[in-house]
Amino acid sequence: MSYIYEEYDVAVVGAGHAGCEAALASARLGLNTIMFTVSMDSVALMPCNPNIGGSSKGHLVREIDALGGEMGKNIDKTFIQSKMLNKSKGPAVHSLRAQADKQDYTREMRKVLENTPNLTLKQAEVTKILAKDNKITGVETYSGAIFPCKAVVLCTGVYLKARCVYGDVSNYTGPNGLAAANHLSESLRDLGIELYRFKTGTPARIDKRSIDFSKMEEQKGDETIVPFSFTNKPKDLEREQVSCWLTYTNEKTHEIIRENLDRSPLYSGNIKGTGPRYCPSIEDKVVKFADKDKHQVFIEPEGNYTNEMYVGGMSSSLPEDVQYKMYRTVPGLENVKIVRNAYAIEYDCINPTQLKSSLEFKKIEGLFSGGQFNGSSGYEEAAAQGLIAGINAARKVLEKEPVIIDRSQGYIGVLIDDLVTKETHEPYRMMTSRAEYRLILRQDNADLRLTKIGYEAGLISEERYQHLLEKEEAINNEIERLQKATIGASKEVQELLVSCNSTPLNTGTTLAELIKRPELSYELIEAIDKDRKPLSNEVIEQININLKYDGYIRRQMRQVDQFKKLEGKKIPESINYDEINSLRIEAKQKLNQIRPASVGQASRISGVSPADISVLLVYLEQLRRS
Repeated sequence: MSYIYEEYDVAVVGAGHAGCEAALASARLGLNTIMFTVSMDSVALMPCNPNIGGSSKGHLVREIDALGGEMGKNIDKTFIQSKMLNKSKGPAVHSLRAQADKQDYTREMRKVLENTPNLTLKQAEVTKILAKDNKITGVETYSGAIFPCKAVVLCTGVYLKARCVYGDVSNYTGPNGLAAANHLSESLRDLGIELYRFKTGTPARIDKRSIDFSKMEEQKGDETIVPFSFTNKPKDLEREQVSCWLTYTNEKTHEIIRENLDRSPLYSGNIKGTGPRYCPSIEDKVVKFADKDKHQVFIEPEGNYTNEMYVGGMSSSLPEDVQYKMYRTVPGLENVKIVRNAYAIEYDCINPTQLKSSLEFKKIEGLFSGGQFNGSSGYEEAAAQGLIAGINAARKVLEKEPVIIDRSQGYIGVLIDDLVTKETHEPYRMMTSRAEYRLILRQDNADLRLTKIGYEAGLISEERYQHLLEKEEAINNEIERLQKATIGASKEVQELLVSCNSTPLNTGTTLAELIKRPELSYELIEAIDKDRKPLSNEVIEQININLKYDGYIRRQMRQVDQFKKLEGKKIPESINYDEINSLRIEAKQKLNQIRPASVGQASRISGVSPADISVLLVYLEQLRRS
């Protein structure tokens, strides 16, 4: 006999990176929220590499922070090494990455969750999603307990029907030997939800005492820390950092792998799930990049208080004996001891084209979804979706319009739009190349782009919002002053230019024009700028970037204007694409399946051509006139 606990506004299923952000957002917006997890030990767990950020992922974390999420604050508290990647390239691809203390990261996030008003944590396996007339009514757990609620956010990660595999060994468990969730998939299918089977993998963890670091290249953190959270200052985060190490595979490693491919479940057919193309196992790398004689291997600490080290770049599902053989061919790992074997994990996830841009299911009102369950990979992608799903689940209950970030506003917008619009047949990974407006979607200006949205949603404090407005005003005022401030070819000016290897002036110019020169910057021309007032480093950074890339930024803003026009052409929900005679059959099928909200979104669906969009625009204009 089922029994009933107290009612909630929002139930979040799963306590990984997506679940944490979803539950915190909902609770902080004043909704009575409960978060379920199969194990309290899995809250904000890092089952793969304990790092946050990296190429394009650093952008996501700063956007999460700008909107009022928690991930950036948590990694700032718990990092043991911090590094800005791609510094030799332009600011659009600069990406912050930090190695975390795995245990501290989990502990600190759990502390925040447990002390957030309106939020209840519950260890229980949700086995059924309850709905009536395609509208959410609650959830049921394995024990038969029913929790009535108005909205549900699914953040099940890799736990649904999870199976961990290496060689012939196969365990129906979640990551790190935690319990899998084996019953919910059936309930979702009963609701008409289409499920995929995906796969990801993780490398071995090895004993630090068995590593010869003298054969590896030391990788140190940055001396000046750049915080992930806009609420932190660099000086507040100064601490002793640990080193990571770089080594390489070699032909001997690849030979062992090739000789044992028939024993890899990836190639024997034992694994049916589709793996991530952009984070391949070492078996995949050796097969697909047969011309390469070596691959990078990063040896990274799991924390300050453990000897476990993570072998980045060598995830595998090969048998245990082969793992020992191949790892021991890598310089520095000749006598390595494995603490935890590498393994692949298969799991159920959804076809994300079943979701709206708000991350609500099109067919089930009040059911939202975020994270790896949406067919993505990575902690940062998960947290970003969890935050948006949590905000929108809360807004659904409050009968408010959803918050939707579009492609021109943030990487979060690119991520969600790609998932819900473009069919993904493998785990989706965020990359800077996916963002067509990446010059204006930099990680350094995430607060200027998104904090206002977070404030209007209710997750950013008045004090933080006022600080943002002051920063914005300081940037604009100083750029305006520099554009008006003229400078002549005086002796002092010419000497400064020569000392900076910059061409001397023939005629007068503005300070803004000088800063645009590649070899000059706001800081370097200080001596000839007599009227400047002291400004913060974050304001100076924006001044330099905005002036140096002014032409490119203007061009990108014009492209955004064109994008916005198509996004603004909304498509009625009741439209019948079968009635539009000139549309090709494939276009009709795709448009009926995905049901885009705008002409812009329709134009990004694979199988819908520019000619189909022209036909659609004519049809919509006829509809409008009639």
